[in-house]
Amino acid sequence: MRGYDDASYGDSFADVYDEWYHGISDVAATTRTLAELTHMAGGGRVLELGVGTGRLAVPLAAAGLEVHGLDSSDRMLHQMAMKDGGADVHAHLGDMVDAMPDGPFALVFVAYNTFFNLLTRARQEACFGAVASRLVDGGCFVIEAFVPDPAHDPASSITVRSIAADRVVLSVSTANAAGQLAEGQFIDITESGGVRLRPWSIRWATTAQLDGMAAGAGMTLSERWEAFDRTPFTAESERQVSVFCKGNRANSSSVHPSPGYRS
Repeated sequence: MRGYDDASYGDSFADVYDEWYHGISDVAATTRTLAELTHMAGGGRVLELGVGTGRLAVPLAAAGLEVHGLDSSDRMLHQMAMKDGGADVHAHLGDMVDAMPDGPFALVFVAYNTFFNLLTRARQEACFGAVASRLVDGGCFVIEAFVPDPAHDPASSITVRSIAADRVVLSVSTANAAGQLAEGQFIDITESGGVRLRPWSIRWATTAQLDGMAAGAGMTLSERWEAFDRTPFTAESERQVSVFCKGNRANSSSVHPSPGYRS
C-alpha cells in the first residue's frame, strides 16, 4: 500500500484500539499462560512485540513480571502510558526487527496476528533470528495468529463494520493469495469529524512456514494450541498459539499436528 510504513497501523488505530478490540481474546487466560511459560523458563524478563496500548503487557506487569513492550507507534505507547499501571511496562519505540531491545528475555511474545505486520518473509525470518539471539536457554517465543484458510475468497470486498446515527465505519479490503498479502482500510465517517482512514496491511504465514522460520533461527516448536486456554490445536482450528523454544525446552510431548492450513 503506497505510503504505508511500520507506524501506520498503530498511529491510525491508537485512539480507537481499546474501544474496538478490547474483547478480541481472553486476557486472563492469555496472561496466565504467558506467566506460566515465563516461570517454566526460570523466570526473568518478558518482551511483547507490538505491545500497542498494553492490553496484555499491563496485566502481566501487574502480576509481578518485568515486562518490556516494543511498538513502532509512539501514539500506541502514549495510550499505554496513560493507563493505570501502564508506566510499569518498560516501553521501547521501534520495529520488531531492527529496534528489538537487548536481552536476555525468558519469554518473547507477539499477540493476535501482530507478527503478520512484518510484510515480507525476509523480515519475518529476521524477527525470529532477533528473538532467538535474545532468549535465555530454555526461553520461548510465542506467536498468536490466525490459520490461513485456502478456501478464503481473495477478492476485494466492502463491508459495514458498524453503524450508528452519527457514525458509520466501512471496511474495504483486498488480498493476494499468491503473495500471502492482504491490505485494507477502515473508513471511519462521523457527522462531526468527517472521514478518517485507518489502514492495515499483513503478510500471513502458514503454521508450517512458521515452524520452518523457527528452525532456521535454532528454535523448535514445543507446543501449539488453538488458544491461550490450551484448547488442543486440530486441522480444523482457525487460530493458533505456537510456542517455539530455544535449547532445553525444545522437546515436548504436547505438540499437536501442524497442517499449515485449515482443511
